[in-house]
Parts: sequence; structure tokens; C-alpha cells
Amino acid sequence: MDPYVVITCRTQEKKSSIASGKGTSPEWNETFLFNITDGTSKLHMKIFDSDKVSADDFVGEATIPLDPVFDSGSIEATSYNVVKEGEYYGEIKVGLLFTPESSRGSDGSDENFGGWRQSSRD
Repeated sequence: MDPYVVITCRTQEKKSSIASGKGTSPEWNETFLFNITDGTSKLHMKIFDSDKVSADDFVGEATIPLDPVFDSGSIEATSYNVVKEGEYYGEIKVGLLFTPESSRGSDGSDENFGGWRQSSRD
């Protein structure tokens, strides 16, 4: 399996790198930055298996509630269920960091803030 993840937060979408040859236990350790506005309550993650010859295969999806990270400012890597058609297919581990805009750099573009910190699929 050569998995990758598409992360959606409202209308913003980011794609991880492809974990080539990593099978069912990939580690990406990538950081993604999302701009969060009022009313944003979750991240949605879709996991795919990259195929060179045919269309990529949908592996499963996970939804991550954001209220806990807003309350505490960060969440250590935590496992979330991956489901497909209502059935459990495994877990994805994700750590999150939330930094209010008033705490960011003067231009608001500091990529060290926010985003997806670490993940793996067990």
C-alpha cells in the first residue's frame, strides 16, 4: 500500500506526501497550516492508496473534532478511528496545535503555527 491523506477544513484542502512502500503503518510527520474561522468544528481526513495504473483506492476516512485543541491549544498525537462505509478499518494518529492569530507573527504567515503535526495509520 502507498497511502496518502487528503485533509479538509471547511473549504481548505491539503494533501500529504505518498508514503511509498510503507504498507499499513506509514508515518508522514508533516505539518499543514489551516486558517480557522468561527464555526470551524472539525478536520476531515480521507486516506487513499496511490495507484500508478488505475484510479487511487479509497481506504477510509476520519473526522477530528477541533474543540479540544481550541480549549487546550494543542493535542498530543491521538488515535482516531478510520471508517469506510460505516465499518472500522483502523486508526490514524494525529497531533494538533492551535495558535490564535493574535499570537502569530506580524505578517500572519509563520508556518510553524497550526496544522497537522504527526500521523500514522495503524
